[in-house]
Amino acid sequence: MASFQSLPRLWLLSDQRNDDVLEARLGEFREPAAFVYRHYHMPPAERLARFKTLADIAYREGHLVILSDSTLTAREWGADGVYGAPLSIYPTRGDLITVATVHDMREIAQANRIGADAAMLSPVFPTRSHPGGKILGTTRFRTLAACAKMPVIALGGMTASSAHRLGWDRWAAIDGLS
Repeated sequence: MASFQSLPRLWLLSDQRNDDVLEARLGEFREPAAFVYRHYHMPPAERLARFKTLADIAYREGHLVILSDSTLTAREWGADGVYGAPLSIYPTRGDLITVATVHDMREIAQANRIGADAAMLSPVFPTRSHPGGKILGTTRFRTLAACAKMPVIALGGMTASSAHRLGWDRWAAIDGLS
């Protein structure tokens, strides 16, 4: 399992919206980052082929590669870790980094219970993917993050500017990093 210090500060999530810039963006980070491959929109064979292309670039650049799928698939595809709802990524044998997606106290408690390596807490700010959706905001984000027993990654409307405003150095984005 990853230690708190070894988890990157920046996390780039793939999406149909940012697919055309991922190759270039993965090569532009000035420090190791984490790449979370989602691409739910693709049929299985195409999804795997695209994963292999992007994972090769990410690994060449020194980034972690996390797969949004089952722990079995993450192992089969050679990912460093798995990303998903706390109960969907458990159990692992400690051979994968586990990143739990959390949105409320119940999910943070689940992530704590399974011993996730990180929690991706969202949505902090308004996002293009959920226009007009309910957000956590700064105070609620900090309150929930304080309850996590693992590093928390801020997601949702995150950019370098919003991360600075939030005062949080570990953050993820779809649009904000692509």
